[in-house]
Amino acid sequence: MTEFDAILFDAGGVLLLPSPELTGPLVAPFGGSLDPDVLMRAHFAGAHAMDHARADGVESDWDAYFRAYSKAAGVPEERQEEAAQALEVGWDSMRWRNPVPTAIETLRTLEERGVPIGIVSNSDGKVEGDLAGLGICGVDTPGAARVVCVVDSHIVGVSKPDPAIFRLALDALGLPASKRIAYVGDTVFFDVRASTAAGLTPLLHDPYGLHREDPHPSGPHRVLAQLSDLLDLV
Repeated sequence: MTEFDAILFDAGGVLLLPSPELTGPLVAPFGGSLDPDVLMRAHFAGAHAMDHARADGVESDWDAYFRAYSKAAGVPEERQEEAAQALEVGWDSMRWRNPVPTAIETLRTLEERGVPIGIVSNSDGKVEGDLAGLGICGVDTPGAARVVCVVDSHIVGVSKPDPAIFRLALDALGLPASKRIAYVGDTVFFDVRASTAAGLTPLLHDPYGLHREDPHPSGPHRVLAQLSDLLDLV
């Protein structure tokens, strides 16, 4: 039985990842790993730390991300602050250059099944181009999964955790808020709480089980170990 009538996705940490080819050389001088698998996990460790920082009322959540990324990348404790600073300096040039595993296949399968898809992302005005450039999805991008909308917080002027950002995507879909519309995100503070407040069903992308290992308060949500798990729900 189909559980959802439409799926909305976050971008960073759900469809896009920072490139290990770019982050690795930044942490390697401080003892960090160049292994792409280690660095992919490091991103999710950073996002989890950012999630906690915002939930605890810390505004400098990117500091938490860079420190946690450095630690998970294998940088020794005494050099983690230096590595975090290197990541911060180089972050703008790294951008989101790699698709999350199974992202392209999952979105194309959803499109083939006729499931309406949209993107809702806190971003810098460039996420639509990033997604299209990697062949992940686009409103009108040949060879990529078709989405109804790409709602970029920088462009629309409202960002998560404000649930109002989802209204823009729902209007584009022509659907009312409903638990039969899922939102796939990778954080509790920005994604689970906001989509729950918007009347949607949150699905937390947590491929390394970090939220199970170290949870923090949230409304009820379900976990996706990988994006392709969505295909069992629609």
